[in-house]
Formats: sequence, C-alpha cells, structure tokens
Amino acid sequence: MRCLMLGCMLLSSVAMAQVDLVTVKKSERKMVLLAGDQIVKTYHVSFGGDPKGHKQQEGDQKTPEGLYILDYKKEDSIAYRSMHISYPNEQDIANAEAKGVAPGGFIMVHGQMNGWGWLSPINQRFNWTDGCIALTNAEMDEFMALVAVGTKIHITY
Repeated sequence: MRCLMLGCMLLSSVAMAQVDLVTVKKSERKMVLLAGDQIVKTYHVSFGGDPKGHKQQEGDQKTPEGLYILDYKKEDSIAYRSMHISYPNEQDIANAEAKGVAPGGFIMVHGQMNGWGWLSPINQRFNWTDGCIALTNAEMDEFMALVAVGTKIHITY
C-alpha cells in the first residue's frame, strides 16, 4: 500500500509540474515538455511538408527554428485548439525583408483540422501542416492544460 501511495504522489507531482520549456526536435518528430530538467511529457508531432531548415518565407512549408514564446491560446481556429508561436521575430522579419519576401506567420501548435480528428492515427504519420506543429486532439487538450502562455519553445532540426 505504501508503494502504491508513493507511486501516486510521484505521478501527481510530474503531472502538476510547471512546464517551463517546450523543446521540438524536427528530425525526430518529437516534442518534449520540461519542468526544469524533468521530462513531463513527450509527443510524436507532425510539421509542414518540408520541415528541414528554418522558415524563410510565407508558403515554404517549413516550421521555424530557434527560440520563441508560446504567446497566446486560440480556441476558434480551423484546427482543434491551438497555441501561437511568436514567429516571426525581429530577425526573421529582417531576413525576409532582405530577400524581398513576406516572412509568413500564424505558426501554431495545434490539434487536427476541425472535423478530421478521427484521422489522426493516419495524419500523424505524415508532415501535413503548412509549417505548424500538430498533435492529436487528445494530446492538444493535455498540452493546453500543461503549458502556460509565456512558455518558451525551442525548435531545432
């Protein structure tokens, strides 16, 4: 009984941990939620159709790379729940202006497209977004509960 209680306490402390960093490794299609150096949750994610490399311009099918902020939650988008990534930052805008292109934007962590959640077992095997980071709808509910607005997100290839 004592072991069971200890296990429950341990699990609840992980679930209640304050996520202070989200890391994304595009080459592994993995997102990790961290509280300090403790892993709170790991997800298998999908990206844009051309995930390798940093987002340079609107429509390039790339997910940005670098350190950003998850700066607001959105409940009324074309996908099931979402949290906005603070792309483009000043450097992204300057790089796009130097190339004479629009940097793009509205990059989100989101669930499945509205009405298509039942396809997530198939969708999540492919990179299908326009540059966002996609989870299943159930995972998105969990993500929204664990990650506060203002949390840093570090995206690498």
